[in-house]
Amino acid sequence: MEFEREKLMIKEKLELLKNKTILVLGLGGVGGYVTESLARCGIGHLILVDYDIVDITNINRQIIALHSNIGKKKTDCFKERIKDINPNCLVETLDIFYGIDNKDILFDKKIDYVIDCCDSLESKKLLIEECFKRNIKIICSMGTGNKFHPEFFSITTLKKTEYDPLAKKLRFLLKDEKELLNTKVIYSKEKPLPYEGKIGSIAYVPSVAGLMLTSYVINEFLGENEEK
Repeated sequence: MEFEREKLMIKEKLELLKNKTILVLGLGGVGGYVTESLARCGIGHLILVDYDIVDITNINRQIIALHSNIGKKKTDCFKERIKDINPNCLVETLDIFYGIDNKDILFDKKIDYVIDCCDSLESKKLLIEECFKRNIKIICSMGTGNKFHPEFFSITTLKKTEYDPLAKKLRFLLKDEKELLNTKVIYSKEKPLPYEGKIGSIAYVPSVAGLMLTSYVINEFLGENEEK
């Protein structure tokens, strides 16, 4: 069976993963690797949220980006891809930009974990606030662009981040909600290249961040995480 090698490691806990629902916001360089690795780990229900289409500029770093997919919705491409990987995984998609006008639409089902991989600061802030209010676990990706060294990634709380411009801005937005600064994030201590109008990215950086996010969430379900 598809998960024979995984079952050798986690045994009956494979059934636990099959009964989990994870929402992924953002299906780009980070979120794409999160989504695929969750499906390959046997997660039974994925809710995927993204409003974008596959663009030729995505090909250098996004797992869903193929020349045959250019112009197609990312949500549609992932739904088809996951069906081919794990046919028993229930995949629901929302082709939306998450914001204040639709902040409740994500939460009409029981969600075990939210993994935030979006680029919008306002969306991140709103999602963290909503998850805190609803007592839903969340972990967020900070910046992965203009960086070369995935070995500098670590998972900690937002208040402990440094050198990350995105995390700094998010901390400022949440400065009056101090309990939310304990939100788990993945970030890099590497100082990014100077911003020159566009943010660059290289294949092996966002992919590593995505796989580390999956590792954290799966290991939390399995009881394998050690607090840092």
